[in-house]
Amino acid sequence: MEKEAAAQHAAEPADGAPGGAQPPDRTAACCHGGAKMAVLAYSLGKREINQHFTVKNAKLISLVVVFLLVVFHTASRYYGGGDSCEWLLSRGRYLGENVWQPHGCMMHKYKSIEAEKCLAQKRVAFIGDSRIRQLFYSFIKIIDPGQREDGNKHKDISFEDESSSVHVDFLWHPEANNSMKDRLISWTYEGSAKPDVIILGAATWSIKLHSGSSEALQQYKANLTAIAVPLEKLADHGEVYWVLQDPVNEEVLSDNRKMITNQQLDLYNEAAVDALNSSKRNSRSRVKLLVATRQAALQTISQSDDGLHLPESTRNVGATILMNSVCNKVLRPIDGSCCQMLPPPNFFQKLSACFFLGSAVVFLVLHVLGNNRHRRPVPPDVESLEEKKPTTAAVPLGQKAAFQALCRMGIIMGYFYLCDRADVFMKEQKFYTHSTFFIPLIYIFVLGVFYSENSKETKLLNREQTDEWKGWMQLVILIYHISGASAFIPVYMHVRVLVAAYLFQTGYGHFSFFWLKGDFGLYRVCQVLFRLNFLVLVLCVVMDRQYQFYYFVPLVTFWFVIIYATLALWPQILQKRANASGMWHLGVLVKLLALLLFICLFAYSQGFFESIFSVWPISKLFELNGSIHEWWFRWKLDRFAVIHGMLFAFIYLVLQKRQVLSEGKGEALFSAKISNLLLFLSVISFITYSIWASSCKNKTECNEMHPYISVVQILAFILIRNIPGYARSIYSSFFAWFGKISLELFICQYHIWLAADTKGILVLIPGNPTLNIMVSTFIFVCVAHEISLITNDLAQVVIPKDSMALLKRLGVVGFFTLVVLLLSRGSKPMPGA
Repeated sequence: MEKEAAAQHAAEPADGAPGGAQPPDRTAACCHGGAKMAVLAYSLGKREINQHFTVKNAKLISLVVVFLLVVFHTASRYYGGGDSCEWLLSRGRYLGENVWQPHGCMMHKYKSIEAEKCLAQKRVAFIGDSRIRQLFYSFIKIIDPGQREDGNKHKDISFEDESSSVHVDFLWHPEANNSMKDRLISWTYEGSAKPDVIILGAATWSIKLHSGSSEALQQYKANLTAIAVPLEKLADHGEVYWVLQDPVNEEVLSDNRKMITNQQLDLYNEAAVDALNSSKRNSRSRVKLLVATRQAALQTISQSDDGLHLPESTRNVGATILMNSVCNKVLRPIDGSCCQMLPPPNFFQKLSACFFLGSAVVFLVLHVLGNNRHRRPVPPDVESLEEKKPTTAAVPLGQKAAFQALCRMGIIMGYFYLCDRADVFMKEQKFYTHSTFFIPLIYIFVLGVFYSENSKETKLLNREQTDEWKGWMQLVILIYHISGASAFIPVYMHVRVLVAAYLFQTGYGHFSFFWLKGDFGLYRVCQVLFRLNFLVLVLCVVMDRQYQFYYFVPLVTFWFVIIYATLALWPQILQKRANASGMWHLGVLVKLLALLLFICLFAYSQGFFESIFSVWPISKLFELNGSIHEWWFRWKLDRFAVIHGMLFAFIYLVLQKRQVLSEGKGEALFSAKISNLLLFLSVISFITYSIWASSCKNKTECNEMHPYISVVQILAFILIRNIPGYARSIYSSFFAWFGKISLELFICQYHIWLAADTKGILVLIPGNPTLNIMVSTFIFVCVAHEISLITNDLAQVVIPKDSMALLKRLGVVGFFTLVVLLLSRGSKPMPGA
């Protein structure tokens, strides 16, 4: 997304308002003085903030905060229990209606085919009363959504899926008595068909039949103590869950159930916990207690029809919890972090750790050697001479700077790994509401207006303006990702336009550079490719992800190569040649037409497209989990955006050269009549697009139209932003600052702001979502800015201007890349990527 703007003329600061006139009355004087004081306070406030809260100070603070958080979370897991499976079964909260969030981990919503794959050849047994029967039905509906509840008969029920050989039984045992115990003991005998998963629970019938007597409670506890022994034996073979009793709505209970009170249920739950835990006094019981469903029911039991049985949505929560507890460790879904141990680092991850540690050691050695060199005693007779000559360090400055940058990068990559590949920090699910998207949106735009400043240039799409454009778009995209706003189609379609606008800027910026500068040298190409790909290539190794996973970088890299090839191939048409003869302009249009035909050819057939990009080793750059489909979808979605940017740049630069545009300070871009007409059409297009996006029925239909109409929105924004002279004279330094690190922000969000490869949200401060998002955002922005500096530093060292040295380094890089590709060829696709 690097943007090379055309050379621009500097603009003078805005003139002050004319003074000296006597205000007509005291009120006007007060208002005038108040306005001046407000402006002064505004300027002083920004200056005060910028003076004391520098980027360097912010990074030091973030480093300290990260260290404290790592210590806190490590200690919490070690001393307080860090088992995410226990979190799943015991704690959680509702994010919204029917959306349950376990404490500190993410639940995967299982589809039928996934459930069948996990439970294939397994036997699952539900044992208990009508409440357990309801949980049984919710469970088998995940496997077969077409299942219906077969009344409320008090009998055993069997379910079997023939295609996957999944067998799920419900066994009617409404009381924890000898009948239930005999059933469990029969499974403990050698040679018996033992269930792989057992879910059981009972209490309400005991309370009802014995009218809530204390004797019945004592008998219940004694029975459970006896039942706990076979349960422990069965836990050696499979998984055993005891479901604690959910609350009741006492007000709507029928007369024959009035004795089933919440107080009684609490006593029975306490008895169950004591009895099951007492069976393993010297070690932890292997019988798992399902408590989370009770927590969910506390908030939804009021919706129960009879006061006893839970609403369907709450029963579905319990079934989903059970499915995650049983299947996450088997299928390892990326968005199901509960009950899942992360895999140990692979060979390449260990190798990268050694590389960064080695870089840190080399940097320390070079730093010590440099200090010793400077501290060496100097003879008095030579001292004056050395003051005149620059001191030569023991090692070249560039070499030391490179290892220092790698050392900083290693620390940052360690943080990436801890956030998204280690069991240190927690993760939570996304949940979209209009307020979670639009309220932060309002906040950032208020901040953007607060930091408005005068532009140094007033040319169309000057550098400050394009940085501003990239900045606010990136912030909108970040809010879109963390709020899960892709579920809301109107927001989804508007964000699609923002992604197209980035690609539009790619075409505009690189075309402008090559047209004006004519620099097609290898150094320029390598600089751009390095800046675009350095972070992603490092993350591919450290985070064990494929290149295509970070889809936007392959996309802009591909289009940069296409732009370069289009303009660099003979005949190279530059502005200085075009000025000599107008025929060269026609040559540019011919090249753009050829590029358009190339795009249409590839978009015409998905099979042809995939056959081209599936050829090894090119396929390694474009495959995701062994398929080209994701690359095809991303490429096709914005296939015309880049050529639109190139065409716009060509037309603009030609008009600018012919002095058709008025780009002076305060001047409208065109004549008043044309400017007003274009502004009117632009506003109408904005409104029309928003109405169309809101009326889309599904994403597939919208995406089919998107490549053809996104350019209208982009051009409308450019005209609205640039036609009025006053609009070109100001920009937001707040947005422009973020625009300069927009690429790093987009990539870093995958692992240190979001979590589970963007499927969830990173939790650094548990229990306080607002504070958590503030702290994680602060660290995330500091890291992105530091990576931008590291990339720039390394680009100066790694990419030398000397052509022979550059070719040698490219040869070495190519050799190691080939080795890596050969080693990774035939490797299994990454789970859940």
